[in-house]
Amino acid sequence: MLTVPVRQLGESERRAVERLLDLDPFAGAQVAERVAARGLAWWRAEGRILGYGARRNLESICWLGGNLTPVLATESAVAAFAEQLGTEERLCSSIVGRADAVLGLWDRLCGQWGPARDVRPNQPLLATDALPAMAGDPEVRRVRGGEIDRLFPAAVAMYTEEVGVSPLAEDGGRGYRRRVADLVRAGRAYARFVDGKVVFKAELAVVTRRTAQVQGVWVAPEWRGRGIATAAMAAVVRDALVRVAPTVSLYVNDFNLPARRVYERCGFRPVGTLATVLF
Repeated sequence: MLTVPVRQLGESERRAVERLLDLDPFAGAQVAERVAARGLAWWRAEGRILGYGARRNLESICWLGGNLTPVLATESAVAAFAEQLGTEERLCSSIVGRADAVLGLWDRLCGQWGPARDVRPNQPLLATDALPAMAGDPEVRRVRGGEIDRLFPAAVAMYTEEVGVSPLAEDGGRGYRRRVADLVRAGRAYARFVDGKVVFKAELAVVTRRTAQVQGVWVAPEWRGRGIATAAMAAVVRDALVRVAPTVSLYVNDFNLPARRVYERCGFRPVGTLATVLF
């Protein structure tokens, strides 16, 4: 048995958790958003936060909900989290976080939780706090409430292309549609429309006091190669920095060279490497 046990954290340790999340504001952004919105009470947070370290010296945490996300997980913490999680049925749809921790967890859990549908071991984590040097596309704007029906097919296409499965497969897409609608209502969904159809889209999928994290970047197939993505992303980054958060961050598959070039032109710089295991 490991000498430092893993324990489920409650609201009384919220300040310690928030201090840890502040030390890794980009890789831990999704967890930070959930903690800020719902705290640590499991019945309210739709997930659990496991902690590693002495009660007065919390060292690492691990969010366990729809996703499994380790934050600042040391090698010993990874081993301890894996020992605990290996006794439980897998309920998460992915493991995502800093590459060393995710791959360490997967190496220990694959026997109990495998097989994975896909393992993406090298996803550059990028961030910027500077306005892009180029002008943003003036036709890229926040999506309005009455445009959800136009946005949703593009969101489904993006998700299917990126994740490898359709979001319509489970519950007919009702949950995914609610998520898209929530982002639109919050002013966090952007698009460029041409003749009523989406040719570019992106969302601020995660927002904390430290960063706005862009996900769901997509260009319609017939518009790819026309050079619209850089100015479109510049528009998103400009609005997010001015209106939402002091930094903008995202992560990208290492093999997606066209997207990485777009992000570099928009001022993004590497701040780490993530990995994702998809089930």
